[in-house]
Amino acid sequence: MKVTTKQEYPHGEQGIVPLMPEAETRPEKRETVDTKDHRYRELDKVLDRYRGEKGELIRVLHSAQKIFGYLPQEVQAYVALKMDIPVSEVNGVVTFYTLFVTEPKGKHTVSVCMGTACYVKGAQDVMDKLKEELKLDARETTADGMFTVRSTRCIGACGMAPVMTVDEEVHGKLNADDLTGILKIYQEQDAGEKHDQIH
Repeated sequence: MKVTTKQEYPHGEQGIVPLMPEAETRPEKRETVDTKDHRYRELDKVLDRYRGEKGELIRVLHSAQKIFGYLPQEVQAYVALKMDIPVSEVNGVVTFYTLFVTEPKGKHTVSVCMGTACYVKGAQDVMDKLKEELKLDARETTADGMFTVRSTRCIGACGMAPVMTVDEEVHGKLNADDLTGILKIYQEQDAGEKHDQIH
């Protein structure tokens, strides 16, 4: 029978975190990462700074994500090992907060607003067309690493519904047919940057 417990988080939020058998919750006392990777040395400096301080896991994970770009299982396990806490505790925080990602992010992040105003005006059609256009299935990031597609809650631009953002740029009053042209803008920009680098 699976046992669960409430995990307390800052700001009074709570999440349900499954309890794993004790043998699985504590990180093994061995390192399985490439210690020659400079990113782990950089992460060690962060861990040394906060070692022994309670309530600093989120700060450590935020720094780890800035260093690696995302939080794969091996990085989560490394943090757990160095902080002497269960891997399940680290994973519980990573999966609870939407600011953390466990897959590599594309160069451009496309966020489709799924707030009520956007949803009733066709946001799901926009999302479906976007995934079709970029040939995405269960993945969030395109195979070429160009785009990461995510849904988001209301971004406060209801008068422009349906809305999506590409990085920090807002595109409103969308319909599915607009997407090809919008994506092409970013694809051509990146192609131009690569051309300039070559020459």
